[in-house]
Amino acid sequence: MAESPRRRAVLEVLRAAPAPLGVTETAERLGVHPNTVRFHLDALVAEALVERRAEASTGPGRPRTVYTVRPGMDRGGARGYLLLARMLLSRWTSADPAEAREQAMETGREWGRFLVDPLPPFERPTAERSVARLLALLADLGFEPEPAAGAAPEPAPGAGRESVSDPGPGAADENAPERIRLRHCPFLELAEEHGELICPLHLGLIQGALDRLDAPLTATRLEPFAEPDSCYAHLSAAGSAPRDTGKGTHR
Repeated sequence: MAESPRRRAVLEVLRAAPAPLGVTETAERLGVHPNTVRFHLDALVAEALVERRAEASTGPGRPRTVYTVRPGMDRGGARGYLLLARMLLSRWTSADPAEAREQAMETGREWGRFLVDPLPPFERPTAERSVARLLALLADLGFEPEPAAGAAPEPAPGAGRESVSDPGPGAADENAPERIRLRHCPFLELAEEHGELICPLHLGLIQGALDRLDAPLTATRLEPFAEPDSCYAHLSAAGSAPRDTGKGTHR
């Protein structure tokens, strides 16, 4: 709609008409060819902005096809979701900082558990497979993630050695990264203004996804804007390092 002034003009003609209009009537009011109007009417019907129906016939011949705007508020207008997010966050930031960070992180964990695609039944949750699912989730959300160079997560203290042929669900994976580079932030403006909440939310999201996957590793901390164009999520084998609870500094 926003990219087609002609389509919006067709919609406005239908909206201003006291009764449903046919293709020819609409074209006459706009001063364009009926085929042009028919093309835009078909698109508006496909976008569920306009209804098409056959008018009751009053004589011989096929009933006339007419168009009318679907009832309801115009869905082609501007949105202000960034402003809405700022308004909601402003209430959150007025609370106790430590409590607000923990709430943000727990919210992220809950959504991470909900959003990640679980592994198929009976598939062993290795670190490599878990990270692959995590990267897919972060990519879908717009973080443009990529594994960062580094060693595999260290095994948890006291963990026994596993068989090479059957590593077990809690073993470290040689192919798993120890960091994930996030090359884009889908909430960049909010992270710049309210990093004390948005960054813990992101960390909780990663932790919740790994928890849902029953992964043998977790995210221990998030390093915001570690480079001018990147943030880093640090991974470690589950139990090998204290997990960040949101009480530390994220910016």
